[in-house]
Amino acid sequence: MDHQPKFFENLSGTGKAIGVLTSGGDAQGMNAAVRAVVRMGIYVKAKVYFVYEGYQGMVDGGDNIVEVSWESVSSILQVGGTVIGSARCKSFRTREGRLQAAYNLVQRGITNLCVIGGDGSLTGANLFREEWSGLLEELAQNGKIDEEAVKKYAYLNIVGMVGSIDNDFCGTDMTIGTDSALHRIIEVVDAIMTTAQSHQRTFVLEVMGRHCGYLALVSALACGADWVFIPEYPPEEGWEDSMCVKLSENRARKKRLNIIIVAEGAIDCHNKPITSEKVKDLVVQRLGFDTRVTILGHVQRGGTPSAFDRILASRMGVEAVLALLEATPATPACVVSLSGNQAVRLPLMECVQMTQEVQKAMDEGRFVEAVRLRGRSFENNLNTYKLLSHKKPDAELPKTNFNVAVLNVGAPAAGMNAAVRAAVRVGITEGHKMFAVIDGFEGFARGKIKEISWGDVGGWTGQGGSILGTKRTLPAKYLEKIADQMRTNNINALMVIGGFEAYESCLQLHEARSRFEEFCVPICVLPATISNNVPGTDFSIGADTALNAIVETCDRIKQSASGTKRRVFIIETMGGYCGYLANMGALAAGADAAYIFEEQFDIRELQANVEHLTEKMKTSIQRGLVLRNENCNENYTTDFIYQLYSEEGKGVFDCRKNVLGHMQQGGAPSPFDRNFGTKISAKAMQWISKKLKETYRKGKVFANTDDSVCLLGMRRRNLVFQPVAELKTETDFVHRIPKEQWWLKLRPLMKILAKYKTSYDVSDSGQLEHVAMHSPKEAETGAI
Repeated sequence: MDHQPKFFENLSGTGKAIGVLTSGGDAQGMNAAVRAVVRMGIYVKAKVYFVYEGYQGMVDGGDNIVEVSWESVSSILQVGGTVIGSARCKSFRTREGRLQAAYNLVQRGITNLCVIGGDGSLTGANLFREEWSGLLEELAQNGKIDEEAVKKYAYLNIVGMVGSIDNDFCGTDMTIGTDSALHRIIEVVDAIMTTAQSHQRTFVLEVMGRHCGYLALVSALACGADWVFIPEYPPEEGWEDSMCVKLSENRARKKRLNIIIVAEGAIDCHNKPITSEKVKDLVVQRLGFDTRVTILGHVQRGGTPSAFDRILASRMGVEAVLALLEATPATPACVVSLSGNQAVRLPLMECVQMTQEVQKAMDEGRFVEAVRLRGRSFENNLNTYKLLSHKKPDAELPKTNFNVAVLNVGAPAAGMNAAVRAAVRVGITEGHKMFAVIDGFEGFARGKIKEISWGDVGGWTGQGGSILGTKRTLPAKYLEKIADQMRTNNINALMVIGGFEAYESCLQLHEARSRFEEFCVPICVLPATISNNVPGTDFSIGADTALNAIVETCDRIKQSASGTKRRVFIIETMGGYCGYLANMGALAAGADAAYIFEEQFDIRELQANVEHLTEKMKTSIQRGLVLRNENCNENYTTDFIYQLYSEEGKGVFDCRKNVLGHMQQGGAPSPFDRNFGTKISAKAMQWISKKLKETYRKGKVFANTDDSVCLLGMRRRNLVFQPVAELKTETDFVHRIPKEQWWLKLRPLMKILAKYKTSYDVSDSGQLEHVAMHSPKEAETGAI
C-alpha cells in the first residue's frame, strides 16, 4: 500500500469550537476519551468546551457549558466513570428542550459535538443534527439569535464514541468500558472459585447485559464456566435436564465446584426470563448441591479503567477530533470504532439500525440471526465456548489415531495455560490423542512427555505463568534426542506456545527437516510473550496482562506523590529491545515520555524533555512520569536518566526511580489474554487437524512444505497463518524484534497527549466505511 503519508498539520481547528459530553450509563475509560478530545482539540487550536451532566447540561446551559484548558483534564486518565457527569434527560427528548440546547451552543459558537455514550445517546445526537437548521431558524424567528448567526453556524457536526460496558453496539469490536467490566467480573469469579472449591459449592453469578450477552459469554469463556445463559442464544427445550446432567458429571470427575453465569437479560426459547434464582432453585431441587447466588450489579461499572480501555479511548478521542475537523455539511454523523486493531469511522445511523435489528431478531425468536448480526467476534466467542465447555461421551468422539504434542517455550507469559487448555480440549474433540511436554525442548529431549486428558486442564484458564513448565533452550543442540522422542511417542504434530524463542525453535525444526524426517509434521507457533516482539502478529498472549501490571503500578506510584512537592518518576519496563510495553504503558498511564530502542534519541532530546517537564511543572501539574525500556540505549541507562533529571530539575521538581522487574511477568491473566489465548489456540488446533488430513499418505504423516510450519498471528483485522520461513525477512534477529511494528504509529499520540509538537500520520484514518454484514463462513476464518 504505497501512499504518501498524510499529516494532520494541514488540518487546523482555528475558529472551531468543540463540545464534549458523556451521556447515558457511565463506563470506565470515558475520562480517557474526554481527555484525548480536549487535548487533541487544543492541539489543533480549536476551543474545547465541557458539557456537564450530558444533554441535561446542554439544555440547562449556564455553568454547565464551560471552556476548558489543557490542565482541566490532568490526572483523570486513571479515574473510572465520567468526571463531567452523565444524566438521563427527559427534556432533550422534546423539541423545546432541543431548541434551548441549540441556543446555548450557538451562544458559545459550538457547532462540533463529540458525544460519548450508548446507542440511545447517539441516536439523540443524530436527531439534533438533522433538526439543527430548523432549530436555528426558529430561534431567529423568536428573536433569540440574528440572521448572521443562522448563516455562521449553519450546520452541526457530530462524532460519536461508544461508551458502554455491555458491548452491545454493532459495528465496533469493543466499546469503551467493556474490557474494564470484564476485569471486574473476572476478579470476582477468581475470588469466588477459591471459596467454592473449599466447600464443594455451585455458584450462580449474575452479570450485567439486559439485551446483550457479551459480558456473560466472554467471562464464561475466560473462567471456564460450566454453563452460560445469554439472551442471544437461549438454551434448547429440556435444558434443565441437560444442565443438571452436566453439573453432576463434572462432580463425578472430581471437580469440586461449578460456576454458572447468567446474563441479567437471559431468556429461554419462549422468550421467558431465566433468572439466577430460578437456576439456583433448580440445582438445589434436582441435585441437592450447596448453591449460592452472587449478583455483581454496579461493581461492573466501577473501578479504574484497564490499560486496553485507556488506549482504546485515547485512540478514539484523537480520531474523533480528526473526524470533526474533516467533516463537511454533507458528511453523515459518524461513530469512531475499533475493528480488529484498526480505528475506523462508520455512519452512526447504520450502526444504530443494525443494533436495533439484533433486538428485533431476538424479540421475534430469530436467534441464529441475532448472533450473526452481533458480528464476527461475538459469533466466534460463542462457537469457541460451545467447543470447549462440553465433552462429548467417548463413544461419540471421532478416532483419528494422530498424536499431537503441546509445549511452552521461552519465558512464562500469562495466558499460556488458557492456550494449552484450549489446544488439549479441541484436540480431543477432533479425535486426537493429546500429549503435554514438560519444560520445553529441554524436557522433550529428556522424554518428559505424557498424555493429557480433558479433565487434566480443568481450571487452567485463570492460572498465571506456565503450568507445563517452560525453558528458553532452543532445540538445535538436542535435535537428535527430540527426533528420537517424536519417533518413540509417534508424535504427528506440534503446537509450540511461546515468545521469540518459540518462533526461532520452529525455524530450526523447519531447517532440520532434511536431516530428520520426524520433523516433517504440521507445526504451529502461538505467540505468547509479555514483550510482544514476535514477527507476524500485532499482539502476543501475555502482553495485555503485563501492560495492566505496568499501568496499575504507574497509577500507584503517581498517587504516592500526591500532596508532596512536585515529583518526576523514572520507570524501567521489560521487553528486551522491543519498546511495546514502554510505549503503550506510557500512553495508558499518561506519561510525559517513553524512551525506546526503536526510536533513537540523543542528549539533546533528553535535554528538551527535561525542559518540557520543567515548563509543565510551573503550571498546576504536580507529577511527571517517564518510562524507559530496559534496552533502549546502553549508555543512557535508567540511572543516567534519573541523575540527569535530578540535576536539571533542581529547584523545580525532585526525582525517584523504579525498576518494575519480574512483576510484569506474574499475576493472573487478564480477560483479554485468557480469551485471546483460548481463541487462537482453538483455531490453531483446527488448522493442525486440517493439515494432518492433508498430509496423511500411506499410513503416515509427511509434511515438508513451508506452509506446514506456521505462526498464527493477528494482523490488523484478521487472524492469519504465516509460514515461519517467510517471516524470516521481516525479522531483526540481532535485537529479536520485527522490522516493522504497527504500534510505532501510536507514538505521536502519546506525545500530543503529553503536549509535545509532533507530526502524526493520519493516512490510515479518514475514510468513512460501511457496516459490513458478514457471511457465516467469515466467522470461521476471520477476526477474533
